[in-house]
Amino acid sequence: MSRIDDTRPFIPVGIAVLTVSDTRSLAEDRSGDTLVARIEGAGHRLEARAIVTDDKQAIFDQVKAWTLDERIDVVITTGGTGFTGRDVTPEALEPLFEKRMDGFSEVFHRISYDKIGTSTIQSRATGGVANATFIFVLPGSPGACKDAWDGILKLQLDYRHMPCNFVEIMPRLDEHLRRGNG
Repeated sequence: MSRIDDTRPFIPVGIAVLTVSDTRSLAEDRSGDTLVARIEGAGHRLEARAIVTDDKQAIFDQVKAWTLDERIDVVITTGGTGFTGRDVTPEALEPLFEKRMDGFSEVFHRISYDKIGTSTIQSRATGGVANATFIFVLPGSPGACKDAWDGILKLQLDYRHMPCNFVEIMPRLDEHLRRGNG
């Protein structure tokens, strides 16, 4: 079973938060605020925060730029994961993924199902890795952001979490490039 090993040090990581919305500003961004509060409360570094419209190219460009920023280890997006015509965040970001993280979506839906039942199928939450950066694509509700952080990300972004966590593999995410097999 998972546990926190208090003999290991906490290692803060750099995180960027992107809200995808045609209607929100930073002053009205409750989902982004929820993530920022949890990121900072856990002891991580908020390295960047932005809002972009539901535009595939704008979403792709912002996240790709962050994956190339050495200060940023993790990008979390909120919004644009539904089924309406404007919901394009997965389509914008999945082409960027070098590796998909199917387990993130599965665990997110399991947690969400316990809270909202079958309505969880209306989210296309996803995750992956690009340019040695973890990317998590969350729905645009504060509740979904809480569920993803509290139920998955808080633990996986804590080096003390056992039996394994994302922080301990971060130095090896780009080893294929260092071997010249990119």
